[in-house]
Amino acid sequence: MATYAIGDIQGCYHAFQALLARIEFDPKVDRLWLVGDLINRGSGSLEVLRWCYAHQASLDVVLGNHDLHALVVANGITQAHKSDTLDALFAAKDCEVLLGWLRHQRLIYQEGSYLVVHAGLLPQWTAEQALAYAAEVEAALQGEGYLDFLKHMYGNLPNYWSDTLTGADRLRVITNAMTRLRVCTEQGEMEFKFKGELNDVPAGYVPWFDVPARATQDVQIIFGHWSALGLQQRNNVYALDTGCLWGGQLTAMNVHTKAVMQVESHPLDKPIKLKY
Repeated sequence: MATYAIGDIQGCYHAFQALLARIEFDPKVDRLWLVGDLINRGSGSLEVLRWCYAHQASLDVVLGNHDLHALVVANGITQAHKSDTLDALFAAKDCEVLLGWLRHQRLIYQEGSYLVVHAGLLPQWTAEQALAYAAEVEAALQGEGYLDFLKHMYGNLPNYWSDTLTGADRLRVITNAMTRLRVCTEQGEMEFKFKGELNDVPAGYVPWFDVPARATQDVQIIFGHWSALGLQQRNNVYALDTGCLWGGQLTAMNVHTKAVMQVESHPLDKPIKLKY
């Protein structure tokens, strides 16, 4: 019996299947923690979701920004981006079932000493607070009024946390931190344009996990989202997005041993040739 955390799949179905073969995944006894962005940009979003739905008893999933984007587009709230690869999913007869399942996934998953989140956590949040805040968004996303949440989800402001935040602003900050965050100030003010490498972080900002005295520094956190960051295993931080979509690798980490296994990107997944 083994548990593996896997970085951003983003519709790279063939690489995903190759990685499952590499780790000899057995759904009867093994588990997967998927760090979000299951779909979009690669050619196999429909196939990835169908596999996940069929094997949901063996999975723990957190939502990423591309997963949420698919829900927004599917409900006609915004137009698809030119780089989206969601048409086959939206045209599928089981689309409603698959997206309904996706909508009911978590923003954060906790097991033992681990937290799994797609992007990051604000430095002032404890693990307990982050779980509680995530539950607020999950309730909105899974409830009858989920369309109202999706309509107000997009936006970069407010870009900092305050206990006084309410309504859509509060949910937006929580969602942005957990699905979009890469860098912030030491006070937790978020910046969303930067997608580059560690050496190029803008002045005045630091990677969210390097903020001094971060409240979750003693918690083991697994995340993805930041493909230019590459594989990181340090100071209780495990970054697993290794850019499969961009011609890099798809990464799995055995959460018991910390051993890493990777497969190369697959040509049939047709990664979009964009920077990061």
